[in-house]
Amino acid sequence: MSDLFARHRAVMPNWLSIYYDEPIEIVRGKGNRVVDAEGHTYLDFFAGILTNMIGYDVPEVREAVERQLATGVVHTSTVYLLRGQIELAEKIARLSGIENAKVFFTNSGTEANETALLLATYARGSDQVLAMRQSYHGRSFGALSVTSNRSWKNNSLSPLNVHFLHGADRHLPQFRGLSDAEYIDVCVADLRHVLATAVSNDVAALIAEPIQGVGGFTMAPDGLFKAYKEVLDEEGVLFISDEVQTGWGRTGSAFFGIQNHGMTPDMMTFAKGLGNGFAVGGVVARGDLMDGPHAVGLATFGGNPISMAAANATLDYVLDHDLQSRAAVTGEILLGGLREAKDRLPILGDVRGKGLMFALELVDPATGAPAPALAGRFMEETKKLGLLAGKGGLYGNVLRMAPPLTLTDDEAREGLGIIVTALETIDEEVGR
Repeated sequence: MSDLFARHRAVMPNWLSIYYDEPIEIVRGKGNRVVDAEGHTYLDFFAGILTNMIGYDVPEVREAVERQLATGVVHTSTVYLLRGQIELAEKIARLSGIENAKVFFTNSGTEANETALLLATYARGSDQVLAMRQSYHGRSFGALSVTSNRSWKNNSLSPLNVHFLHGADRHLPQFRGLSDAEYIDVCVADLRHVLATAVSNDVAALIAEPIQGVGGFTMAPDGLFKAYKEVLDEEGVLFISDEVQTGWGRTGSAFFGIQNHGMTPDMMTFAKGLGNGFAVGGVVARGDLMDGPHAVGLATFGGNPISMAAANATLDYVLDHDLQSRAAVTGEILLGGLREAKDRLPILGDVRGKGLMFALELVDPATGAPAPALAGRFMEETKKLGLLAGKGGLYGNVLRMAPPLTLTDDEAREGLGIIVTALETIDEEVGR
């Protein structure tokens, strides 16, 4: 164990997850690559858990932050006018497609989801909330209550009365073999049954990730959430789309993940990539919902001048360089190559994703059962080959990857080569 890792273990909580048998310290970054303290270079396919959205040392972001620092004003708080906050809110409101949208900035996705749940329960006068099986919405008390993944839940206590829906669990026996349309019909029927049996009147909201992050990039078929919203609208139930990981063009096929379903939610939460490493989160919602609560509120650090400078520069960069289209192109290089590899690698149980948000599910080739040990082996092998990936999924057997949206075609092919080489090595080891 390295000295730094030993010091980490001594003062940081045991439940704080850290990758690799020999953890790395990242000390430099440029473009889509990082360098560790030992001088090893890695192509980054996890981007700080989808946070370094346009890569490292981006001049436009760095210079925007430096200009703000040069004013001497790092913080003033929301009791004063913040030009950068207002400018960013105007952009997000316009991009959201939500009618009469207003924006509230927080420090993280967890805090954003807490805010959205507060707005919804206040508006509806109810603590009843619907969420999706296998979901993850943050580590706070309220966010964990709408999280449906046993590995991430610390207790059964909850400030909310929550019921979980189907939608991203097609691996279950009762759903195998169903077409997208048939699966949507079954899920909608189940939603109606939940509303008829498991709740009283005035459910506050459904909160859902268009693509589940911690869940292993599992996703509902396009159109399910539109079908869900049509049912929810009958009773005035609100729809919250958790765009913390899927927003800002990452899926390639839409700017916000929920738009792949052909619908506009009542609220969207966001964080991670918007600040390209600077702490920012928030909620964009219908104006009546945002204005509803009667008590005074603020976020001391939410929307501070530094994070707003970074976020404005990042969002402008994404739009000016049409990175949504780039995500579609490079995502197809990666997903296409991985789907070809799946046909000849028995350990590769599934390849899924949209744009630059894709996952590999590793299984026991003899039984098809989830193989978390093989996922751990993949992490070590790709590290050795110079690529950083992520791990997760309900059963711990999913490799999830989401490179910066600035990934070039050549880097996509390079990353694909490393991934396939690692899979081939592990497949050969298992087959011996």
